[in-house]
Amino acid sequence: MKRSLAAVVTCLLAGAGVFGQGRGGAPQAPKTPKAIAPFDMTGYWVSVVTEDWRWRMFTPPKGDTTGVPLNPEGKKIAEAWDPAKDEAAGEQCKSYGAANIMRVPGRLHITWQDDQTIKLETDAGTQGRMFYFGAPEKQGEDWQGISKASWELTPALGGFTFGPNNATEGTGSLKVVTTKLKPGYLRKNGVPYSANTTVTEYYDLVKETNGDTYLVITTTVEDPTYLTEPFLTAAHFRKQADASGWNPTPCAAR
Repeated sequence: MKRSLAAVVTCLLAGAGVFGQGRGGAPQAPKTPKAIAPFDMTGYWVSVVTEDWRWRMFTPPKGDTTGVPLNPEGKKIAEAWDPAKDEAAGEQCKSYGAANIMRVPGRLHITWQDDQTIKLETDAGTQGRMFYFGAPEKQGEDWQGISKASWELTPALGGFTFGPNNATEGTGSLKVVTTKLKPGYLRKNGVPYSANTTVTEYYDLVKETNGDTYLVITTTVEDPTYLTEPFLTAAHFRKQADASGWNPTPCAAR
């Protein structure tokens, strides 16, 4: 009888003790998301802008919505962008929400807050994101919303194995799905996203032969209010040895 890929992966995880059952039937405590992480993304990272330079390194002119699949209502809002109005309303952070913050040039500091939660801080806009593998500790409705995290693991040859630090020796990605966002901008020049937006991100680690390590983030933004189709982007960060260059700065509307 043929078995589905999901069934095979489930069996492999069970055999590795992820679900609390070790070899020989001996009960074990379920392994935490931190323990089964296929890679270590903690530390300091600096953005490497290799795509969309004109929209990321500079504030685009009003009305420049090229590449974003906006519907007529979305274009109308973008063409009415007024940074002075955002400043007066105390909403300078509208382009620093979860749907765009990883595209803002700057640095990241990533840590495990506990065994079930990854904490990601940005020096650009001094934003803080929490990736919850368990139950979220907040209600959302702010710039960073509620982010649910999960590991999408790919078994190594022969299945999942665990090293001395309980890290998996297979490969995989961190999947983060964010909802309950406060409306904001996909670009600093007022390209909108609504409270109905869902942001899906995949975080992958890439190690180069020269020793450099990169964090690659692919993002899909879905917004039935202002987008006619999903908006797909990518961002890259290079691992730093320490906190050099870390420079928290407030949000800017212009």
